[in-house]
Amino acid sequence: MGRCKYCDKEAGLLRSEHKDCKSRYDNGKIEIAQIIEEAIYSSDDFQSLKATIDKSAIDCFIKHEELELLCTSAFDNAVARFLDDGILTTAEEEKLSRFQEQLNLTQEALDKNGFYLKVVRAAILRDLTEGIIPDSRIAIDGHLPFMLQKGEKLLWIFQGVKFYEQRTNTQYQGGYSGVSIRVAKGLYYRTGGFKGHPVKTDEMKYIDTGIFGLTNKHVYFASSTKNIRIPLAKIITINPYEDAIGLQKDGTSARPQVFKNIDGWFVYNAISNLL
Repeated sequence: MGRCKYCDKEAGLLRSEHKDCKSRYDNGKIEIAQIIEEAIYSSDDFQSLKATIDKSAIDCFIKHEELELLCTSAFDNAVARFLDDGILTTAEEEKLSRFQEQLNLTQEALDKNGFYLKVVRAAILRDLTEGIIPDSRIAIDGHLPFMLQKGEKLLWIFQGVKFYEQRTNTQYQGGYSGVSIRVAKGLYYRTGGFKGHPVKTDEMKYIDTGIFGLTNKHVYFASSTKNIRIPLAKIITINPYEDAIGLQKDGTSARPQVFKNIDGWFVYNAISNLL
C-alpha cells in the first residue's frame, strides 16, 4: 500500500497522494501567497502574519522550506513593485526590514534572486539623491585591495568584474603599382612603389578580472595585473548597460573603459548624483 506524501496516511495500491490532500496543498500555497502580499502592501502587522501562515502551512501540508520560498517570492515581488518608480522610500525600506525580522528570514534566503541587495543599493541611491553621503552598508571580510583617501567612503564593491579597454589596431591595405622589366633570363626588375594606406579599427580588449569599488570620490578596479583609480570629477562620459558600465575620463590619452558584471543602473545613478 502506498502512503500519501502530504498526510502520510495510506493512499491505496500504487498511489502516492490523496486527491483532497493535493487540492488542499495547492490551494494553501495560493492562499498563503495572497495573505503575505496583502500584509506587505496593506498592513504592518507582520507578527500576526507569521502566526497565520504558520497555521495555514500545517493545515495544508506545506513544509517549512516551501513556506520560506513563498515568503521570499513575496519579498521579491514587493521589492520590484516598490522600485517600479525608481525610488525606494524610507517607509518602504522599513516595512521590508520588519517583514524580514518578524518572519525570521535570513539575508541569504532573501537574496537568492538578488533582491535583498537591490534594496540596499536603492537605499544608498535615495540618500545620494537627498545630498547625503551614507555610511558604508557593506561589511568587508578580508583585505580591501585599494587604499581609500581621507574622508572617502566606500559605497559598494562588485567582485568578478571583467575589465575591458578600447585599443586601436592599425593595418596597411593596398598593393604595388608599376611594371616588370626583364633584364636577363630568369631575372626581372619591378618599377613602381607600394601604394597603401593605414586602416585603423577600434575594439574593446579584455584586460583582466578583478574587484570594482565605488566611493564618494573615485572608481577603483584592482586585479592581479591592473590597478585603476578614476576620480569621479574626471569622468566626462558614462554609458550604463544592464550588467556593465562604460566610462570615459578626461585626458588626451584616456581610452574608453567598460566594467562588466556589475549593476550598471546603480553605478550610473550613484555617479550621476555624486557629480
